[in-house]
Amino acid sequence: MPTRRRSQPSQRRPRRALVTGGAGFIGSHVVDRLVEAGHRVTVLDNFSTGRRALVHPRARIERYDLRRRGLSAVVAKARPEVVVHLAAQASVPRSVAAPLEDADVNVLGTLRLLDAAARAGTRAFVYISTGGAAYGDTEVIPTPEDHPLRPSSPYGVSKVSGERYVECMGALSGMRAMTLRLANVYGPRQDPSGEAGVISIFAKHLLAGEPCTVYGDGEQTRDFVYVGDVADAVVLAIDEPTAVGAVNVSTGNEVSINTIYDLLAAAVGTTARSSHAAPRPGEQRRSVLSPTRARQVLGWVPKTTLETGLGVTVEYFRRGTRTR
Repeated sequence: MPTRRRSQPSQRRPRRALVTGGAGFIGSHVVDRLVEAGHRVTVLDNFSTGRRALVHPRARIERYDLRRRGLSAVVAKARPEVVVHLAAQASVPRSVAAPLEDADVNVLGTLRLLDAAARAGTRAFVYISTGGAAYGDTEVIPTPEDHPLRPSSPYGVSKVSGERYVECMGALSGMRAMTLRLANVYGPRQDPSGEAGVISIFAKHLLAGEPCTVYGDGEQTRDFVYVGDVADAVVLAIDEPTAVGAVNVSTGNEVSINTIYDLLAAAVGTTARSSHAAPRPGEQRRSVLSPTRARQVLGWVPKTTLETGLGVTVEYFRRGTRTR
């Protein structure tokens, strides 16, 4: 299939965009890209993990939880032509400990938003899903989009369920529906105090001279994609009028957690070694996604090398700031 020439977002017609979770790590970068591309952006966030300081000053903010009644009125007020849905319960360990809460946010919250968007006349819905947790342990590395989905955690199950609702409700309402299955995203603004985001957690501890814990033997592998590249993919998904279905947003490169630790330790300038603990339940051994379809459908390729991205991330945390 021929590669589509990379779109130029700034040349597209400005749209009214609603971004859920737009005050969070990935969401705030997406909002930045959308505002810079000329779109009129409303951020919908309950600020359970997001921060107002991360939101672009030209974006409008609605503090709201997807589980509250009255969501349709809030969405209708924004009159979004496109919805980018990032708000989620995104921790695998938390989903194992509290699967009902996980489903309430990720399944019912998504369905409520889809219903509200359809009622508001939204034309396109871009759903931000997970790659590794959706595919589970696979026989094909890098894993393509047509591989069977075998989630091994409640989080993975809830995100896959959300994908199915997006596909179904999109077809019923006439919304163009697209799912972006993200690899392991890292970069500035990621919360190092959470349970997810091994790079930000390691960077924070290493800079503070604190010990780092690797769960399992550290030879489990992941596909790490820089947050700025992910934000570019979202803008392209909005601007490409024929893009539908599921697309991996990934590098296709397999990197072990031990390697990530060594690279970060070198970037920080320490020879401290990590300690190890028992593997966490629900996490797969290998997770690497094929980026081929993203190049074909969106004209998207990751631009940031792992070494460059890690360097930028370390410098961000070295400055001790979590603002824009």
